[in-house]
Amino acid sequence: MRLPALAALALLAAIAAPPPARAITCDVPPEVLSAARPLPATARALQQGSLRVLILGSGSITGPGASGPDAAWPARLQALLAARFPGRSVEIALRGGRGITVHDHQALLRESLAAETPALVLWQAGTVEAVRGLDPDDMGEAMRLGLERIRRRGADIIILDQQYSRFLRANANIDPYRDKLRLVAAASSAPLFRRYDLMQHWVETGALDLERTARADRGAATDRLNDCLARALVELIAQGVAEAR
Repeated sequence: MRLPALAALALLAAIAAPPPARAITCDVPPEVLSAARPLPATARALQQGSLRVLILGSGSITGPGASGPDAAWPARLQALLAARFPGRSVEIALRGGRGITVHDHQALLRESLAAETPALVLWQAGTVEAVRGLDPDDMGEAMRLGLERIRRRGADIIILDQQYSRFLRANANIDPYRDKLRLVAAASSAPLFRRYDLMQHWVETGALDLERTARADRGAATDRLNDCLARALVELIAQGVAEAR
């Protein structure tokens, strides 16, 4: 039986068309969040209706998202925490910037803790030190002193390691700094948010790969990465709050 001309053309177009793109989700493997620890100060703050979070870090915490400041991961974290714990106010303060080391964070931390008492401190570290080839042991000791200061103020702590990047791995000896952050987190009983492993997982599964994203699509991919990281952090925080209760 011969197909009508229009039907035949439609069939040929369907055969030639590429398959639909598979749905991509920024899933979080359970082992990445296995470092969850009780976050009692965070749980108390949420029960009292107001959560203050201090984020220490380098360039990734202060750079806006591709589509604007609201797309940066700290801003997304604030919005997602407010949605996860409705009826509570969530305030986030940022301290740091491009090129800031752990030693620089010490002064920022003293100033911040003198001015207010956050319930939760997120400390992103290790990237600037790795790029500059600084002593990882010196970085670890400086973090230890800072973590003791935070504990004395009664705040919870989450340590964030580096972002995954082929360029970073090719141009810096990143592993000693990742190892040091793991040791520091374990010694202080602080959860380690394994950002490096999580981003590497998304690259290897094809979910998010900024370095191989077309330039025209990189802005949207950056916003998506920020949102995915914030969502994973919310899960880690929520687990810590549940364990504290």
